[in-house]
Amino acid sequence: MPLSTSVQSVIKGLTLKQKIGQMVFPDLRFDDHAPKGREELPYIQGVIRDDEIGGICLFGGDIYETPAILNALQKQSRLPLLVACDVETGASFHIRGTTTLPSNMAVGATMSEEMARLKGLITARESRAVGINWGLVPVADVNNNPRNPVINTRSFGAEPGEAPGGGPSNVGSLVASYVRGLQDGGMIATLKHFPGHGDTDVDSHLGLPVVAHPRSRLDAVELAPFRQGIAAGAGAVMAAHIVLPSLDPTPDTPATFSAAVGRLLRDELGFGGLTVTDSMKMAAVAKMGSSGENAVRAFNAGYDLILDLPLADIPAAHAALAAAVARGAIDTARLDRAVERILRAKARLGLHRARLVSLDALPAVVGGRAHLAVAQQVSERAITLVKDAHDAVPLRTPRGGAVLYLSILDYPGGWYVAAPGRTLVPELRKRWANVTAIELSDRSTPAEIDLVRATASRYDAVVAGVYVRAASASGRMDLSPPLARLLQDLARVTGNGSRGPTPFVTIFFGNPYQATSVPELPTVLLTYDFYDLAERTAVRALAGEIPIRGRLPIPLPDLYPIGHGLMREAVAAAPQR
Repeated sequence: MPLSTSVQSVIKGLTLKQKIGQMVFPDLRFDDHAPKGREELPYIQGVIRDDEIGGICLFGGDIYETPAILNALQKQSRLPLLVACDVETGASFHIRGTTTLPSNMAVGATMSEEMARLKGLITARESRAVGINWGLVPVADVNNNPRNPVINTRSFGAEPGEAPGGGPSNVGSLVASYVRGLQDGGMIATLKHFPGHGDTDVDSHLGLPVVAHPRSRLDAVELAPFRQGIAAGAGAVMAAHIVLPSLDPTPDTPATFSAAVGRLLRDELGFGGLTVTDSMKMAAVAKMGSSGENAVRAFNAGYDLILDLPLADIPAAHAALAAAVARGAIDTARLDRAVERILRAKARLGLHRARLVSLDALPAVVGGRAHLAVAQQVSERAITLVKDAHDAVPLRTPRGGAVLYLSILDYPGGWYVAAPGRTLVPELRKRWANVTAIELSDRSTPAEIDLVRATASRYDAVVAGVYVRAASASGRMDLSPPLARLLQDLARVTGNGSRGPTPFVTIFFGNPYQATSVPELPTVLLTYDFYDLAERTAVRALAGEIPIRGRLPIPLPDLYPIGHGLMREAVAAAPQR
């Protein structure tokens, strides 16, 4: 049955089983964590045929295999499928070969609504080209807890209102601009993680966070970006697996299962689009009941879509929802309203007219120079010089001078793309011929660390690239104490040379709050990102080839406020390539 824009007529033709199928979304994984999507394809094809699911939640893939698989699945489905994906750094967050865009916090450091809009627009264009039509973005959380282990640079910043220093660096304005860009590019935008996951110190992938603020504070801070995103026309809102006692006093009831939070979204904020759960596999809720029980609880809390269920649990969740309807635990009118919203979302995307994508058109849309130029512009405008005690940036060390580069990692595993420094070291060597590069991590021995400490004074300049992640489900977000002490010692050694201070520049990749753990550092640059583009940008800033204009979108507690940033003009040309 083709999806007509006359949604009501389609709903009248659906059985109860088909209606329930529209609400449950399994995961399909081709990522590095679970590269078994190809093995599961026959099974998911059976789920599409037998349970008539409304869509899938995609993890991983590449620019040619993914659209081919999605086209095949779309052909098999009676109604077109919504294909949801976390595309937080562009489609490249999961799809290899697409343009990697800087983090939201990097966009926050540019203080540019236009950069936020362009990030959304490029994300949508490349995602739609590979068959993804529903973006599980943007993160609308205000990251006001430096110890937040799961949001961090995924947020645009820490200020829901106007930031000191001028410019719209507040989260709400950037969220709204991103939403407009994404939906102008033909995707559904999803505000997450409602009502606000920014002030937590527990990762909901691992446990159940509690946000204990009163309603007045939630209105002023956490809810502000969601209001602006809704006003901008966001098509969906995702619930967080967090407990908010001021909204729902029922013990241990996350927003995902809270009818009070659902009413806040629908009745008070006036949101009329799709409501969706966060992944139902996350530990915060998975341990509370079976997939079927949790699906019923989430639906009755007001959520239209049950997202990222284990593929094997789809039949059980389907059966549990049907049983709840049969015994009167689910209101059939509410069920029809949910299905209507889902079908209207598909119609707005034009899926009833064209659900397939053209593989021949991919090269003209995905990964081109124009999109890369925007990514580069954001990266360059974001880099933030927060401290430069000895005026070391731009680095004036002669081309023949000896430079010690230290790549300092939180831990060496799980980088996936490549080891940190793979771009930074060659870029340094294009500008300074005599670079000694050393990698250290929590696995480095005391002897290795002592050797660096003892020899650092022999160099004309020391540059440290510090790579610290706040990664979902990792449970980690700090440097090991021996490495922090090494940085402290290097700050002292380089500051007390017989010929004056030796330039010592520390560049933080990823978690910017890590800079507060070593306040003694003389020169600090923040990139808010990892990998090639951020590394190349950092070296260009260090060499004085680009101006430095970024401002802090967050405070660095006890050091610098939101809006702080030292300005530098470009003083040098890039080396010939």
